[in-house]
Amino acid sequence: MAPSNIVWHKSTVDKQHRSAKLGQKPSVIWLTGLSGSGKSTIANLLEKRLYEADHATYLLDGDNVRHGLCGDLGFNDKARVENIRRISEVSKLFVDAGLIALTAFISPFKADRNYCRSLLANGEFVEVFVDTPIEVCEKRDPKGLYQKARSGEIKHFTGIDSAYEAPQSPEIHLHYKDETAQQTTQRLYLALQEKGYVK
Repeated sequence: MAPSNIVWHKSTVDKQHRSAKLGQKPSVIWLTGLSGSGKSTIANLLEKRLYEADHATYLLDGDNVRHGLCGDLGFNDKARVENIRRISEVSKLFVDAGLIALTAFISPFKADRNYCRSLLANGEFVEVFVDTPIEVCEKRDPKGLYQKARSGEIKHFTGIDSAYEAPQSPEIHLHYKDETAQQTTQRLYLALQEKGYVK
C-alpha cells in the first residue's frame, strides 16, 4: 500500500496510444505448470513466432528474474508469493507500454495468478496451463531437481513437498506430453489467434 501522499502521475501518452502505435492488443500471456512441464521452451518458441508476426513482446522467465529483480528471494511459500507479486507488477507495466508480455513461471498458487489478473483490464490476462504429467516432467528434468527434491536435498519443491494449485478454467489448456514443443507451440499460437489475443 502506497503512502497517502504518493499519487499516480498520469502520462499524456497512455496505453491506448502505445498499443495503437504498435498495432497490437497488449496482454500478459501467463504460462503456468510444474517444473519441467515445458513452460520456458514453449514461451520462447511462442515469442519467436510473435516476433516474426511483427508483434512487440517481452519474455519474463522464472530463472532469469531471479538473477536480478527477484534475486533476494528464496523458494518457501512466502517468497514464492512475493516473487509472483513482483512479476505481476512488472507485467502490468509492460501491458501499459503496449507490449505482449509472456511469462513462464510455476506460479503454484491460484491466488497469486489471480492477483496479476486483477491488475489488468478484462481480456488482458491470458492464463495458459501447460498441463504435463509429473512423471513426464521428471523424465525431462534437465537439472535433476526432482531427484534432489525426492532425496530431501531441495526443500519446498512444487509437486513434491509444496502444493501446485492447477488452474480450473484457464483461457487456454495445453496438454503437453507426446508431441514436440514446436507442435504444442503451434497449437497455442493458433488458439491465441482464434480467441483474438494476437493477429
